[in-house]
Amino acid sequence: QVQLVESGGGLVQPGGSLRLSCAASGSIFRLYAIGWYRQAPGKQRELVASITSSGSTNYADSVKGRFTISRDNAKNTVYLQMNSLKPDDTAVYYCNAVLPHPLPWGQGTQVTVSS
Repeated sequence: QVQLVESGGGLVQPGGSLRLSCAASGSIFRLYAIGWYRQAPGKQRELVASITSSGSTNYADSVKGRFTISRDNAKNTVYLQMNSLKPDDTAVYYCNAVLPHPLPWGQGTQVTVSS
C-alpha cells in the first residue's frame, strides 16, 4: 500500500516562500494524479493544486500565480513551491492521489504564515 510523507512546512513571514515535498512509497504512485490539500483550523480540507501523471497542472484560484506544483516520478516525489505566502495560507498541508477514494492520509506538514 502506498504511504505518503509530507515535509517542508514551517513558520514564515508574509511574503516568504516554502517548498513542500511529498514522498511516496511504491512505484504505482507515478500513475496517479497527485494533489496538495490543506486544512485550516475549523475549515474543511481543500484541494489547492494538482498534477497529472503526465505533468498537467491545476490550481485553486486562491493560490494561482503563487504556488507551483511539480513532480519527479523517478523519486516518487511531488513538490509544492509556495511563494508570496499570506496569513490565509496557514494550514496543515497534505498530499494525496486525486481519486474518488483517496489513499490513507499522511500526517501532513504545518505551514504557518505570521509576522
